[in-house]
Formats: sequence, structure tokens, C-alpha cells
Amino acid sequence: MAPSRLRAARMTPPPYESPRYLDAGEAALSVEFGDSVDPEINACVLTLDAALREAKLPGVEELVPTYRSLMIHYEPLTILRADLVKVLNSLVLQGASAFTPKARWRVPCCYDPALAEDIIEAARILGMSPDQLSALHANGCYRAYMYGFAPGWCYLGGLPESLALPRRASPRGATPPGAVLIGGGLSLISANPMPTGWYVIGRTPERMFALEREPPLLIEPGDDVCFEPVDHEMFFALEARAARGEIVALREALP
Repeated sequence: MAPSRLRAARMTPPPYESPRYLDAGEAALSVEFGDSVDPEINACVLTLDAALREAKLPGVEELVPTYRSLMIHYEPLTILRADLVKVLNSLVLQGASAFTPKARWRVPCCYDPALAEDIIEAARILGMSPDQLSALHANGCYRAYMYGFAPGWCYLGGLPESLALPRRASPRGATPPGAVLIGGGLSLISANPMPTGWYVIGRTPERMFALEREPPLLIEPGDDVCFEPVDHEMFFALEARAARGEIVALREALP
């Protein structure tokens, strides 16, 4: 991607002056705060999500935060849309951008080409060596924006601008479990094998999603994520521990 195109792709508009309430069928409401991947917009989403969970509003059944919006599934026979919007407006006015991360995770990641299946190709496209790519990625600090696409697929913002490359024109084959990927100016940790248009530049032994664990999702939206490089041997040692149910990523609570 040419530098001018890259700069244009990374320019983000500010949040909306007020949230937009869009119906998604008869029993769901999408509250939109903006139309880009931006920490300020995502802070509005996560703050409203936390406030609504704390309110325990009768009729609200499920909350799904994304980059820029909060999807609210509700029972219209219990709470009317107008009443729900009234409560949401009140919560927004109380300060819907006061979110701060609860934790910082250090996630082990192996960048060895034997596990990082696309790192050589991605480095070639970016005009750097695989070692330069892995060093730049590991030195970044990321924000867990949302889960999507499939259970446990954790989408991360904060990718260094020098690693921003377009997603593939056509999908690659299924990713390995725990693949660490880049594409479209973002990074991502996968949880299960799926075709994707992103590039696999690393792999973590950690399990992002496990039904037998409580909660099943390891990292909360809004948490900080850093990657800790490990070699091939350490990867397999940690993978064996993770397979026994141990959490091998390190969590640091933030004040």
C-alpha cells in the first residue's frame, strides 16, 4: 500500500455528537457511537456496556460490544423500546467515555516461520525482514476491542502503522488454533481453525476460548494486550500446559 493511501486509511473521524439508536429486528437495538476503529469511540461502547450490566435492567437479555456500537438484545414484552432508550440516554449523560482498562495481558507468541505460516510473505509485502516484523509486532501495545467472526476470535487495535497491510484478495486456508494475525491495520488472535483473509505472523499456545473455563473468554474487551516472544521449544512446553487447563498468559490488574 502506498504511504499516502496508508495515511488516508488510518485517519479516523471523531465520535458522533450523540449515539444513534438503530433497530435490529423487533427485539434488539444497536447503539452506535461512531463509524471507525478508535479508542475514544470504543471507550463509549464499553462504558455503556458496563453501566447497563450494573443496572440489571429487567428485559435486557444480552449485550454485545463491538468496535463502535453496543448491540442490546431485549424482551419487548418486558421493556418498551422507548423506555429502554430513555434509560440509555440517561446512562450516556452520566459519562459514556470514562472507561479505563482493567488488566494488561502478556500473551506468549512464537514468531518462528514453522508456526507463523505467513510471516515471510507478510514481511515481503511490507518490505522488511521477518525478524523486523516480529520485533515490531511484539513491541506494540494493543487494545482488545471485541470478539467476533467465531467464538474466541479477539480483535486488537494498536497495530504499529508500519505493519498495516491490506487483507488478502482471497482467503487463505484454515488458520491453526491460536494464530496471531495482522490485516487491514489491525491484529487478531484466533481460537479455532477457520479460513481468513488475514496473515498468520505468529502463534500463541494460550487458549482464547474454552467452554469448561469460567468465563470461557480469556481476555475482556477493553483490556490491554502485549505479546511475549517465545521460541519453538518454549511454545510447545506452554502448549502442553495450556492443554491441561492452565492459563499461560500473564494477567496484570491495572489500577
